[in-house]
Amino acid sequence: MDYHDARIAEIYDVANSWAPDEDFYSLLAAGRPLRILDLGCGTGALCCGLVERGHRVTGVDPAGAMLAMGRRKPYADRVEWVEATAQSYRSERRFELIVMTGHAFQCLLTDDQIRAALATMRLHLGGEGGRVAFETRNPRIDWAKEWAAREPVVHTVGGEQVVETLEVTEREGEFISFRTHYHFAQTTLSTSSTLRFPSKVHVEALMLRSGLAVREVFGDWDGSRFDDASSREIIFVGEARD
Repeated sequence: MDYHDARIAEIYDVANSWAPDEDFYSLLAAGRPLRILDLGCGTGALCCGLVERGHRVTGVDPAGAMLAMGRRKPYADRVEWVEATAQSYRSERRFELIVMTGHAFQCLLTDDQIRAALATMRLHLGGEGGRVAFETRNPRIDWAKEWAAREPVVHTVGGEQVVETLEVTEREGEFISFRTHYHFAQTTLSTSSTLRFPSKVHVEALMLRSGLAVREVFGDWDGSRFDDASSREIIFVGEARD
């Protein structure tokens, strides 16, 4: 997805306010203050929320425009912001919790990209009881059909109404491509995206090869267990493999 345009980043920030997934990841961090790495942090809502709760947070995203939005939020001055991909990020720091939220995992379109992101997680995981957590949508759900039928969504951005529409352009195997259009009064902005929908079994195999053991798998943000036939999400919680 192209979130390097400041206007797109602003719309994303408005459209993606605090939601049940942020509640889920915040609960993972409940208890003592932790050092947390958020890979693909977007506009930083979760980063700033975790800092507000007393955690030390590093937010990583490849789009400078997204990070710029994050830096405007309350508590942003306590977040370490880094412009990098999940695959390329490197630091001497070690983290007790590493998360990748907002279905950012699905932007990793090849096994090599997934392995590189998981390698980043494993390399930077440290501390007693260190965990990684991320989610992908269950491929058993017909997402292309759902998205093709989606009604336009209206956002208010800078006092102006923006109408968001989504156009599914291709569906092939594990991949769905689509274009998102943002209709302003005088212009329309569009982004092109392709997401991958890997199976639970495949992701688990890649985690194991990357030195991560699967600890728990949830099917929704309420903490319910994953059911292959009905769960909409596949939420992985892992730890370093012995």
